[in-house]
Amino acid sequence: MSDLLPVFPWDKLEPYKATALAHPGGLCDFSVGTPVDPVPEVIQKALAAATDTPGYPTVWGPVELREAIAGWLHRRCGAEIGPQAVLPTVGSKELVAWLPTQLGLGPGDQVAYPRLAYPTYEVGARLCGAEPVEYDSVDELDGSRVRLLWVNSPSNPTGRVLGADELRRAVAWAREHGALLVSDECYLELGWSAEPVSVLHPDVCGAGHEGLLAVHSLSKRSNLAGYRASFVAGDPVVVRELLEVRKHGGMIVPAPVQAATIAALSDDAHVAEQRERYAARRSALRAALEAYGFRVEHSEASLYLWVTQDRPCWETVAELAGLGILVAPGDFYGPAGGRFVRVAFTATDERVAAAVERLNAAR
Repeated sequence: MSDLLPVFPWDKLEPYKATALAHPGGLCDFSVGTPVDPVPEVIQKALAAATDTPGYPTVWGPVELREAIAGWLHRRCGAEIGPQAVLPTVGSKELVAWLPTQLGLGPGDQVAYPRLAYPTYEVGARLCGAEPVEYDSVDELDGSRVRLLWVNSPSNPTGRVLGADELRRAVAWAREHGALLVSDECYLELGWSAEPVSVLHPDVCGAGHEGLLAVHSLSKRSNLAGYRASFVAGDPVVVRELLEVRKHGGMIVPAPVQAATIAALSDDAHVAEQRERYAARRSALRAALEAYGFRVEHSEASLYLWVTQDRPCWETVAELAGLGILVAPGDFYGPAGGRFVRVAFTATDERVAAAVERLNAAR
């Protein structure tokens, strides 16, 4: 099985991490984008209150959980959706990697994803033996072979936001050709200079969610990467099919995490507070990177700045590592990113300030 998969990209970054770690002021790690701020107290309390749960949880979770998910989708995304059309998952990466397999895809089928994209879209295709296909426009694709069409807005790595018109075109193409469109919306609550829209919004998909799924995560908006709390929602027929497969596979979100998810989706205040932290870090890093000579492209949403010096990305990675700053090379996300690096602003305020000072001093 491992022969079918690409080399795990982050392993290639280790020598540069060693260089950055050797900096006298320590490492400023902007590579992976893992949350560093505390889990909000309201969520911690909900998790702690649910720790005495000796029985098995269910794959679908209690109706209170599914109502909380549906309520958030309606409140935040404008989606007209009920609890029968949502499903908790064990982190969004798990879903992305195994969705093509759980849908029954295999040899002869194509899984399409953006040319600059989260690497796990390709991995998911390869795990089931389907053919991974990159695209810039859905019009490039073979509608007779694409069974699963990924869209990603806000984008990882670029932070690009797809407008409602672009999403409508993708929805129309998928429905015309009988493909399942799955929208990765894990950064939807982190729009900065553009307001992301969900594929489940009626302005995009019309009166129903036939042939559509949306993937959401609490890792970024609620600092819950360690909880593996996420969900998928949309076409109730597809959700039910996934539920049956996942029941057989025992893919169950732990009961305390289910309780924490209810608390997280029922509280908007902690999300606003976290956005303020990220906005300040983003502003500081962007100003320092631009003053240093970087050009920022897209980056209107998400937790990343997509920047270039118009030279090979690994040269930039090496230069910044010498300053003790670790970033992700753009080619992790496809050859089209070969002259960019992705800078995550998920580090602490202190580490962001240290990086800003180093960039300013090295100009």
